[in-house]
Amino acid sequence: MAKRLILVLGVVVVLLAGLGFAKFRQIESAVQASSFQPPPEAVTSVVTRREQWPATMNVIGTTEAVHGVTVSADLPGTVARINFDSGMAVHEGEILVELDTRQEKAQLASLEAQRDLAQQNFGRTQELLNAGVISRAEYDQATSQQKATEANVGEIKATIARKTIRAPFSGILGIRKVNLGQYLPAGSPIVSNQSLNPIYVNFGVPQQAAAQVHIGRSLHVTAEDIAGKVFGGNVTAIDSEVDPTTRNIQIQATLPNPEGKLRPGMFVQVELSLGASRDVIALPASAINYAPYGDSVFVITDLKDPKGQTYRGVKQTFVKVQGSRGDQVAIISGLNPGDEVVTSGVFKLRNGAAVQVNNKVQPGNSSAPKPEDS
Repeated sequence: MAKRLILVLGVVVVLLAGLGFAKFRQIESAVQASSFQPPPEAVTSVVTRREQWPATMNVIGTTEAVHGVTVSADLPGTVARINFDSGMAVHEGEILVELDTRQEKAQLASLEAQRDLAQQNFGRTQELLNAGVISRAEYDQATSQQKATEANVGEIKATIARKTIRAPFSGILGIRKVNLGQYLPAGSPIVSNQSLNPIYVNFGVPQQAAAQVHIGRSLHVTAEDIAGKVFGGNVTAIDSEVDPTTRNIQIQATLPNPEGKLRPGMFVQVELSLGASRDVIALPASAINYAPYGDSVFVITDLKDPKGQTYRGVKQTFVKVQGSRGDQVAIISGLNPGDEVVTSGVFKLRNGAAVQVNNKVQPGNSSAPKPEDS
């Protein structure tokens, strides 16, 4: 019995020792894992330096014709003649459409005959009045009749003229909206007429920048649809009120457009000059880690691990971004010249992470990039 008890106790001791050794190995492995350092992340970098940037603002604008209308029929009538083609250039006063005026012309002939007779009667009446044959009242009646016939002739001539539809100003016509023989009610659209040279560009700027915008400020306009072409112009009008919804103030600029490449209604990119140049640190846009709580960059520096060993790592630094140009963004605070900043791979970094710099292939860092397909 005693031997059996000793045997059982021995087995229990062996099992406990085995479990204790296994637990010890687990704890040792966990301690080793907690002290494991991941390999350095491969990144690219650039050493910061100060640059002189022109004080500009980039906004989106919309082109608008200086003169732009939809030519319409003033009076109802049937289209008798069309004297233009869609898309053609016209000069002020050119006849575009003539409505049927045969009835008005017949009435004009009748009224002109009545006018001629009234003029002859008026001449005779004046002679009779001078001879004392008729009274002054009869002379006044003849005078009134002569003036009334003149007015009737003028009225019918005005009606005929209003049925001859002319270009109100020189410009480019749009797509024709009428056909020969078509009956047009009063006010029916015929064709759009847009004056393209010069042309307006309308855009909004935040109310904080409104004080820096003045009449005469220069600007440059580009359009994605017109590659390689930059249009220069000047601010010509500033709205008198701020939009309560967007807190922007509307600005209007006038641009020469001799080739007519800018068309009304186009979206364009506006680069507005705000005055003297400023001193900034320019970085590739890929270096910025944008976040709701603030924009930041990762600065490469010498750090120490828990064992006191020095390694190359990153320190997250918050910066203030103000403006962009080409591939670059302007940093106005948060960095000093000579700081080495990570330019790619920021999405995989954290504060204190180890990095290895490899600058064989770097992101775009030009203020005026030239795409390969341009």
